[in-house]
Amino acid sequence: MTGQPQLQDARRAAEQAARASYGRVLSVLAAREHDISAAEDALSEALLAALRVWPETGVPSNPEGWLVTTARNRRKNDARAQIVRRAAEPDLIRQFDISNDDGPVGDDRLGLMFVCAHPAIDPAARAPLVLQTVLGIDAATIARAFLVEPAAMSQRLVRAKARIRDAGLRFAVPAPDEMPGRLGAVLDAIYAAFGQGWDSLDTPDAPEALTGEAIWLARLVAEQMPEEPEPKGLLALMLYCSARHRARRDPDGRFVPLDRQDAGLWDRTQIFEAEGLLTTAARAGRFGRYQCEAAIQSVHIQRPITGHLNLDALRALYDLLVSQSDSIGARIGRAVVLAELGQVDQALHELVALPAERVKRHPPWWVAHSRVASLAGQTSVAAASLSVAISLTEDTAVRTFLLERRQSLKSG
Repeated sequence: MTGQPQLQDARRAAEQAARASYGRVLSVLAAREHDISAAEDALSEALLAALRVWPETGVPSNPEGWLVTTARNRRKNDARAQIVRRAAEPDLIRQFDISNDDGPVGDDRLGLMFVCAHPAIDPAARAPLVLQTVLGIDAATIARAFLVEPAAMSQRLVRAKARIRDAGLRFAVPAPDEMPGRLGAVLDAIYAAFGQGWDSLDTPDAPEALTGEAIWLARLVAEQMPEEPEPKGLLALMLYCSARHRARRDPDGRFVPLDRQDAGLWDRTQIFEAEGLLTTAARAGRFGRYQCEAAIQSVHIQRPITGHLNLDALRALYDLLVSQSDSIGARIGRAVVLAELGQVDQALHELVALPAERVKRHPPWWVAHSRVASLAGQTSVAAASLSVAISLTEDTAVRTFLLERRQSLKSG
């Protein structure tokens, strides 16, 4: 009888393989037949098989290869069932011919990312599709990241996968002249993945962490597209944020906001790399969203050096960012800077003008509204907005921080 510790070890190994290798394995499986949904089903069954088999046989030396082989065997069995109806066994079996699970698993994730960003795919589905297929993020989590209803996101993803299958879109890196048209969705997906890991306090330097995976993918895109400045901007942005990872919690695990962080805990190597990437990207003379967001982070990084936050620079950068992307996040950030500069009424107007359906469950909007209301002297409104933010916040440390801020408003 298998011991409980061995079973737990096998389950942990399967879970780690699912997270660290999901996109790599799925890209290999999907590339042959252009059917992402079928590849996902096969990979899911392979992971379930791992949970059954590994506790008895031990974790294989090449878990990824084992998963690929098992998934392909599952597809091969499906093909054999089809030949009864189609009488085409040689072609079908050859299509799903399995490989040796002792060999290394290839990495087709870049091709998978770009097929998900194909012009034939609904633009609203491109970045979410990259998130689900390459990084294995579930539809409900993706829906929260893009501020839409889970059911709508699920339908969007299903339709996109069917489109790839039915149109037979190629799983390959596009020609250089086709790349820029697909690049935005790929970068958006990578940044959304980083944001999910960042919100969950992933460890950026752990290979299996979502933040680490996002940084790796950004490096891959930047290397493959050296003439494009925006991948460098995205990589710089994520490195600036990752550099502050250790300072986000105090020794007792309490949340520390950016303006109170110990800059001595920031990773200078990552900051220097980010500064270099941003400078190199600027030489291209094509300023985009991610270069702009990275530049905003660079201004924040300068605070410990100069002793103050350059609000005028932030205002100019947020104006540029709104012109580049006009996203909810950009509008919220700009409103807070306006308020800090004394333009409180305009800041409140801009926050209230944002679509209520999109921000009503978005904690950053409520935190920003509280800050601006506080600067306007509307203490009760500020406290009420913090109450909503607290109700929407899952992170215990952040909730405690917001509770303390609300208490200080009420007692002040």
